[in-house]
Amino acid sequence: MASPSNKGKGIAEGSSSQPQPQQPQSPPNLPALSRYESQKRRDWNTFCQYLRNQHPPVHISQCGSNHILDFLQYLDQFGKTKVHVHGCVFFGQVEPAGQCNCPLKQAWGSLDALIGRLRAAYEENGGLPERNPFAGGGIRVFLREVRDSQAKARGVPYKKRKKKKRNPMKSGDGTTGTSSSNLPS
Repeated sequence: MASPSNKGKGIAEGSSSQPQPQQPQSPPNLPALSRYESQKRRDWNTFCQYLRNQHPPVHISQCGSNHILDFLQYLDQFGKTKVHVHGCVFFGQVEPAGQCNCPLKQAWGSLDALIGRLRAAYEENGGLPERNPFAGGGIRVFLREVRDSQAKARGVPYKKRKKKKRNPMKSGDGTTGTSSSNLPS
């Protein structure tokens, strides 16, 4: 048996006393994460890293809406959505005819989804729902302003989708009911 100071040494030296798995294995009882869960974890880790890189570093318990707004604006440098400014000749045009120097930003829908994932991750990582900085009014106002400004810049007004009402099925004779004809009337 190896002494504690030699722990792991046999693997590095190619010891064959015990068979070693070729690839790392996940713990047996943990299911694979869904795409949403993976993205939520990645977003949470990115946000926490952003806070650690602040001068001075900010702990998540000290995080406020101002840190979140700074983070969202920081993300704009990685955006892929052209947002025309008021002075641009293409401002308000749905399909601009040429190129311009307007900035690329994060799309409103991407930011909205990101905040939703971070809001859930905050609570999953021990944060209290009533103290969740991602659920604050300032964040909602910011997202609404981004949505409205991007809609104006594209010339397409944002319209909230209405949920469709579910109509009960109608039978061939115009009465409401099931479509099966085997039921007694």
